[in-house]
Amino acid sequence: MTHTMIMRDHRVSLTDAEKAIGKKVLTEVLRGVDDQHTKRWRKVVNTWFGLEEGEITTVDTRHPRSGPFHRFHMAMEQAVFDAQERFTDFDQFRNWLKIQVGHVTWVPGTKSGIVPLPKSTSYAEMEEVEMREFHEKMLAAFHGPVIAPFFWKLLDPEEAGGMMKSILDGFEK
Repeated sequence: MTHTMIMRDHRVSLTDAEKAIGKKVLTEVLRGVDDQHTKRWRKVVNTWFGLEEGEITTVDTRHPRSGPFHRFHMAMEQAVFDAQERFTDFDQFRNWLKIQVGHVTWVPGTKSGIVPLPKSTSYAEMEEVEMREFHEKMLAAFHGPVIAPFFWKLLDPEEAGGMMKSILDGFEK
């Protein structure tokens, strides 16, 4: 879920006509899916237009994940896992990949410094846009100079890159 804080900025003044246009767009172009949601939405919009200088409100939005895309991504990860030679545990493989692509939270280490903790990619924790960005980062990392040679240490880097390319050919979108 995306949590956004917004506030009224009176440095921007609107005429009554501009306010009416804004309200029309926000209540007619964008509207609830039924009467109940339309009423709720109108209350939200009216609240926004009634905010005082510096008053803050929050907007929480959720963009559902695509089941087919999630399955596609997981099939790609599984294909690479099945072919690589470094990991025997799929969860550890995924955690390692998340660290490689920077999908982490940095936390204090026990002996100074900071350490990366892999973030979740669950439906509840990651929306569609973020999942697609994560997928693109993973593809870039798979095609980069580090991961393939690490997965196939007995191959030279060019051969390892070719191995990765052969696995990913069916997953390039």
